[in-house]
Amino acid sequence: MIGSLLYLTASSPDIMFSVCLCAHFQEAPKTSHLDTIKRIFRYIKGTSHLGLWYPKGTGLETIVYADSDHAGDYVDQKSTSGVCTFVGCCLTSWMSKKQTALAISTTEAEYVSAEKSCQQALWMKQALVDYEVKLNDVHVLCDNKGAIDLSKNPVLYSRTKHIEIRHHFL
Repeated sequence: MIGSLLYLTASSPDIMFSVCLCAHFQEAPKTSHLDTIKRIFRYIKGTSHLGLWYPKGTGLETIVYADSDHAGDYVDQKSTSGVCTFVGCCLTSWMSKKQTALAISTTEAEYVSAEKSCQQALWMKQALVDYEVKLNDVHVLCDNKGAIDLSKNPVLYSRTKHIEIRHHFL
């Protein structure tokens, strides 16, 4: 049942949190978890006319927004990255996650966030191939001039060599 629901989350992202929460209890399920799954199925039955619809074979404008806060966590001073992906006019995926490394500057925090958004854009582009939806160029928007300049010229300067290699995926 959970596998079927996970498949449905591609076109109905509103059930993602509930389904993933139920998936945590697959190893030792209780009757309360079965009742929750049945409730999700009733919700889907009542909202089957709703969902994300992508026109077949046409290119859609896709925009990914990336942002972060610098040292936003008061305890460990780590930054939080935020990514929102719009396909057409629909918000289709989003992410908010604390960064693993401590960012020294706002440029570094935004650069890491932009890298995460590029990963999200590539995932979205590949996921829509299954639905025969071809995405043209994916625009990644970032509001930090230093991060934009660093992404255009990724030469490792003395000020950027402390950034982990995996973030230079951008």
